[in-house]
Amino acid sequence: MNLAYIPSPSHGVLYLGPIPLRGYAFCIIIGVFVAVWFGNKRWIARGGQSGTVADIAVWAVPFGLVGGRLYHVITDYELYFSEGRDWVDAFKVWEGGLGIWGAIALGALGAWIGARRRGIPMPAYADAVAPGIAFAQAIGRWGNWFNQELYGRETHVPWALHITSSEGGRVPGYYHPTFLYESLWCVGVALLVVWADRRFRLGHGRAFALYVAAYCLGRGWIEYLRVDDAHHILGLRLNVWTALIVFLLAVAYIVVSAKKRPGREEVVEPGAPGGPADGAEAVAEGVEPAAESAETAPEDEEKATEPDPGGADAEAGTKNEAESATKKS
Repeated sequence: MNLAYIPSPSHGVLYLGPIPLRGYAFCIIIGVFVAVWFGNKRWIARGGQSGTVADIAVWAVPFGLVGGRLYHVITDYELYFSEGRDWVDAFKVWEGGLGIWGAIALGALGAWIGARRRGIPMPAYADAVAPGIAFAQAIGRWGNWFNQELYGRETHVPWALHITSSEGGRVPGYYHPTFLYESLWCVGVALLVVWADRRFRLGHGRAFALYVAAYCLGRGWIEYLRVDDAHHILGLRLNVWTALIVFLLAVAYIVVSAKKRPGREEVVEPGAPGGPADGAEAVAEGVEPAAESAETAPEDEEKATEPDPGGADAEAGTKNEAESATKKS
């Protein structure tokens, strides 16, 4: 028996009268709030308006939840549609089972719809919210701790996770706390993106791509430690292959984007202080704010109305020459 270990909660659900309060759901909700709050701060720093991130999140979050659940159900269909299983359980999101790949993919679609409605360039929005999403994942992973799920191989390290439940085929014992490993990794990813964004002024979706690539690196080795049932392809878990492919795509995007569109968007939201007045087209094309040209207009008018000393002297000289010529004649 380990003298030092991480205990598992005896219950993942508390009841407030007839109302169940589930730890997994709380972790997801808290993570969403943190992502929106931190994303809003970064969006304002980029020149956007307060509240825009939350408005777009109204689209992104529901899409993300549906996408995460769809990915989980599709890749683990035997948990819901095999013999002896109840397909209705596929809708019980509160019991755990959200695939991050599906959540990000469908969540991005929802964010694109919301951004398009606001006339905002999607890459700029993705860059702003990227580290917040990583922080949200770090918090959300603690929902797996409440459900005693997604742990790794058996181990006797001092930080081993003590699994006490025997439901769903679990075997009580001490295991690698892969939920904790991924949570800490996600915090590191968030800090990396914040630092790189400040250091290199990442733009046009490259901060988001860096988040994706860095997360996939960690997910690969963490996934390798897990012992829960999963589909395998050529001896590797499906999620390992997914992490590898997505990592390569993210790196390719960073390289190609840096060559085609270097630098960072100067304007991210129409109507924001310093933003263009003529809508999303100006933002998408990188047109300078109309206010700037308006400020220079009075200067040009002043220059146009100022008398030209050189011109006056020349006119006076011509007049004097004419008078001299008259006198001589």
